[in-house]
Amino acid sequence: MFRAFLTATKIQTRIGIKEKPCLNLHGNLPSFQCALGKNQVRRKSSIRQAPLLTASPVRALMDEQICIKGRFLPPLSPITVYAQMHSEDGDLWESFAHYNTNSSGSINLTSDHSVGGSYVGCEPMGLFWGLHPAPGQREGLRLRKNNVESPYTIHISLLEGHISPRAGQVTELAAVTTERWYMAPGERRIEIRQNGIVGTLFLPPGPGPFPAMLDLFGMVGGLLEHRSALLASRGYASLSLAYFGHKDLPGPEKCINVGDSYFKKAFHFLQDHSQIDGDRIGVTGVSFGAYLTLRIGIQIGVKPSCLICINGPIGSVSKLVDESGRTENFESDQKHWTFDDQGRVSFRKVSLPSNIPAKNKVKVENLTCPLMYIVGEDDLGASSLETADLMEETLRSAGKSHLFTRLSYPGAGHFIEPPYAPNERMSLWSIKPQKLMSIWGGHPAPHAAAQEDSWKKILDFLESNLRR
Repeated sequence: MFRAFLTATKIQTRIGIKEKPCLNLHGNLPSFQCALGKNQVRRKSSIRQAPLLTASPVRALMDEQICIKGRFLPPLSPITVYAQMHSEDGDLWESFAHYNTNSSGSINLTSDHSVGGSYVGCEPMGLFWGLHPAPGQREGLRLRKNNVESPYTIHISLLEGHISPRAGQVTELAAVTTERWYMAPGERRIEIRQNGIVGTLFLPPGPGPFPAMLDLFGMVGGLLEHRSALLASRGYASLSLAYFGHKDLPGPEKCINVGDSYFKKAFHFLQDHSQIDGDRIGVTGVSFGAYLTLRIGIQIGVKPSCLICINGPIGSVSKLVDESGRTENFESDQKHWTFDDQGRVSFRKVSLPSNIPAKNKVKVENLTCPLMYIVGEDDLGASSLETADLMEETLRSAGKSHLFTRLSYPGAGHFIEPPYAPNERMSLWSIKPQKLMSIWGGHPAPHAAAQEDSWKKILDFLESNLRR
């Protein structure tokens, strides 16, 4: 068994509690004057160049870092870097950070520290994971990419002084626009509506055959494609699979009306595809999708090469109506829902192993392939810590500790996504019969650190189990 923790010390460093000087990328370079030679004189122009803001690369995948630099600014002066973008629903998201220019009038977000704003410390991608709904936007928003064939377009600008961008009139000194993509050039997106399967297949560039993933989300329902798109950009064919809450699936809503045979057909679809290596297929899921990942991998008669579960239960949190896994309405039993003093609901206790009937639990002791389980220690949407502890002990007792990898992240919440996506601690759960907000946990900087670290380890895990 392998366990990894993002330590509190590292988290503190990420959020600036104990700031350390960042690497000066220019400290060891010879001075420009020396480069000119001893007998040459550097001439100074009386014309002051306009401030310049650059982002490199301007177009990048969502999990790639970019380098943001400001130049030709007043030396040793306060500067605000401001990012804004509109979601696909038209809502404005923004972030900002306060920096101080160096003696040459430059800032570099890769190496410099923010001293205030949406984040503090040396955070090269803080403007991206620090995005949040601007004042006046709708309540309870979560940023979600529905059309992965288009990018997020983010406008970044330099503002004079240390200011809040909405505090009044501001002076924009320079600006640049960046694009963030889930799909790589040459990647293919294929809608799947066959043999009852509802999903979207993403194929990497090239003929294959590729290793593949079956990708499942949670009780948000519908069809979310962004993780599959990004996996394909990293060389893995990926089928994003809907299993409830979609117009092409049987109703009623808020029930799972497909059983084990549906997931088995989806797995076989990947096995039989001409551009997929049928012996190298994994399954991944978050939240309720993590339970389904365990169920698919252990008890429906298929043999995946590996499983990845993110913040999910060990069994169905809804009453099963038959042995194939179909469920009653998710909201029919609210016995374990808890509410804070503002009336926001947490589903954490719903998935406590002790609150899940034994017949609903997956028999983890029957695991036959490597399993990675990712824990956000501030998860308020599922009892991930308790679930991980139970699985760890069960597998140890079964002599299968070598199959289990546990990643645990202090300060991270429920929705651990690919890197640099913003986290919202709460979001709108429902509007009928009454408006209800749900709380998911997670603090911005440690949650961002968890997303960055876990994605790297996920890709390493897939490399070890699907490529070697």
